[in-house]
Amino acid sequence: MPVGPAKGKKEADSTLRQRRFVFLLLNRFTMLSFAGAIEPLRIANRVLGREAYTWILAGEGGDLSTCSNGAAFKLDMGLEEIDREDTVLVCGGIDVQSATTKPILNWLRREARRGVPIGGLCTGAYTVAKAGLLDGKRATIHWENQDSFLEEFEEVKLTKSVFVVDGNRMSTAGGTASIDMMLKIVAQDHGEDVANTVADQLIYSSIRTDQDTQRLSIPTRIGVRHPKLSQVIQMMEQNIEDPISPADLAEDVGMSTRQLERLFRRYLNRSPKRYYMELRLQKARNLLMQTDMSVINVALACGFASPSHFSKCYRAHYKTTPYRERGSHGAPNVATPRLSI
Repeated sequence: MPVGPAKGKKEADSTLRQRRFVFLLLNRFTMLSFAGAIEPLRIANRVLGREAYTWILAGEGGDLSTCSNGAAFKLDMGLEEIDREDTVLVCGGIDVQSATTKPILNWLRREARRGVPIGGLCTGAYTVAKAGLLDGKRATIHWENQDSFLEEFEEVKLTKSVFVVDGNRMSTAGGTASIDMMLKIVAQDHGEDVANTVADQLIYSSIRTDQDTQRLSIPTRIGVRHPKLSQVIQMMEQNIEDPISPADLAEDVGMSTRQLERLFRRYLNRSPKRYYMELRLQKARNLLMQTDMSVINVALACGFASPSHFSKCYRAHYKTTPYRERGSHGAPNVATPRLSI
């Protein structure tokens, strides 16, 4: 039948088609996420024995872009129009709010209108969301930026996955998550065998899927494998804005308040109340340094009934007030260097 050969030829042509990625390098982007995306493409070409993938580096100004570790990259282009068949990956890093300029947002919106697939690596998801391109879509971002992202982009369905592909929108959580997403793309384009061979070349023995979460499990993080302790901590992390009382936490896991107190003292050397307070203050600090939310709104988002109580607790823990913390970083939306690895 003529249909079979014609279909086979079409499929063969699609596998031989060259695919180009445009890496949009934001100021102070993260090298690890960028390298984790570009290296699988290079190795895939080597495995396939041809240039199945090509890439160019773009950025505002079209000259140089400097990543967070100080290394500079020569750009191939500025914010000119690209081919409709290209795929844009926005590489973010430290202080992504300042790096997300109006020209970059306008460029992303224009290319999105032309149907270009667009993704964000690490905090690059912030820039894609700021352009309005993730509304109604599933997405992810580095776990330290999740609190501020949730506050600013209510229309985005934020997940804790290592990466997300939702239609023609993509996002990764940062770090090595770029490798996992690119291996998925290679597998879709050229099959699982090719993707596995690329992973072997990278000495990447455990390929994660979009069902894997980016943070270690609670037992691994706290160094303790106690099911009831893990359950209580998970409840705390999920109820920051409306804290649950120690009595209710204990009741939910079938313990007395005194037993819960002893459990936290034994394994974490602090009371449940103290541990819960530290979680809330950590979120508050992230919001203060990553958003322009007022101190009052930060306090409310972290379960504090009044700004004065919030300020008192914050000062006791961080040895400075929320107002001074924000002012010491020069602007409300400037992130500290530790954020976004």
